Amino acid sequence: MQALYMNGATALGISVLTLWIISIFRGHVSFIDAFWGTGFIITALAAAHGLPHIGSAQTVVLFALSLWGIRLSYHLLKRYLAHGEDYRYVKIIGKREGLSRHLYSLGIVFVLQGVLILIIVAPVIGLLAQPPQAIDLFSILGVAIWAVGLFFEAVGDHQLVRFKADPANEGKVLTTGLWAWTRHPNYFGDACVWWGIWLIGHDLTLIFAPILMSFILMKWSGVPMLERMMKKRRPGYEAYMESTPAFFPKPPKKP
Repeated sequence: MQALYMNGATALGISVLTLWIISIFRGHVSFIDAFWGTGFIITALAAAHGLPHIGSAQTVVLFALSLWGIRLSYHLLKRYLAHGEDYRYVKIIGKREGLSRHLYSLGIVFVLQGVLILIIVAPVIGLLAQPPQAIDLFSILGVAIWAVGLFFEAVGDHQLVRFKADPANEGKVLTTGLWAWTRHPNYFGDACVWWGIWLIGHDLTLIFAPILMSFILMKWSGVPMLERMMKKRRPGYEAYMESTPAFFPKPPKKP
């Protein structure tokens, strides 16, 4: 597993440093969001490179990771191209300028994202490091949870993009579709994706990976940060919070 990790980390490190250099010339860093899904794919495929053969479970986990990552990176790239620099990164980097700004962004944005990818991708690399594995009941359950997660994440993102595209919804809160079931269907879906990926290999020593992803989404840079902003910018958001669960879906009450 160590050799596979080194291969994956090397490919990821080169990619992250290249993006950091690009950020110096572009003057901002928000495009790193679009690399999040792709970074996992690069790491996993680099780790798998050179393996003589893999089993059906390893093939499934690589396919599941790649499909999730491609969709997410495409979605985030479109958002970046449409809206430019994200307010979160403006706040994180602050008023730093020159070399201090670039070195700070290297550590707090680019290296941090790379480290998180290396930790969270552990179940994939752990499974790749095993002898060829066949699909079992845990793998089937993992794929089912992954599919539920991909549905919530993809459909939730699509509904939000469509809602924001209508000028009549300026300043309003999306409360229909999956957003009537949970205030963050995309975050819930992302967590399910990673619990599903872990369950395909179901190695208890690597359960820290989906736990960390769930913590990031529920307690760190996901729900808390976004909701602080939404309460300031959307007048009806606090009422929405009272009627709709933050993370785990619940059928909306009938009017």
